[in-house]
Amino acid sequence: MTDLNSRHGLNPPHSEVVNACQQIEPCDALDMGCSNGRNALYLSQQGFNVTAVDSNANAIGMLQSIVVQEGIGNIDARVYDINEAGLDADYGFIACTVTLMFLDPGRVEAVLADMQARTLPGGYNLIVCAMDTAAHPCPVGFPFTLHEGQLSTIYQGWEMLKYNEDLGTMHNGAQLQFATMLARKLA
Repeated sequence: MTDLNSRHGLNPPHSEVVNACQQIEPCDALDMGCSNGRNALYLSQQGFNVTAVDSNANAIGMLQSIVVQEGIGNIDARVYDINEAGLDADYGFIACTVTLMFLDPGRVEAVLADMQARTLPGGYNLIVCAMDTAAHPCPVGFPFTLHEGQLSTIYQGWEMLKYNEDLGTMHNGAQLQFATMLARKLA
């Protein structure tokens, strides 16, 4: 299997997406905030039917052009403002990595509720999001950051397959605390 990401000058898929694929059987997946498609391409190569959404029309255009060049039949890339919280289909896996931080803070709760509602019973949500805590104030001016325990509270009633609030390093070298969660919706 060729590495489509490096061939098209994209970063490798997020490590948490790669890890999640060890546990999740290919299904209908949603890549929320896909940018130019690093995770969507990886998921498609793993056999998932991927809907990839982002509000950046240029990024979606880049991904659509890769899909056409490579003859990929299992990625549907479309422009979508995640702040609308109006998903129109159900998914077995929704990945939302390093995306929530860029949303309208007043809409994040609605976005997460929409993700939960649009996850099939037995399906999975993967979220990685920056935090702002007393111990580790966020050094980056993101519109939205999570507080301690906030994400796990929102996902009460789901099976937590992975949850941590650990320090991490962004690709630009900034150190900050991230909430990382892989949760399964009970059937």
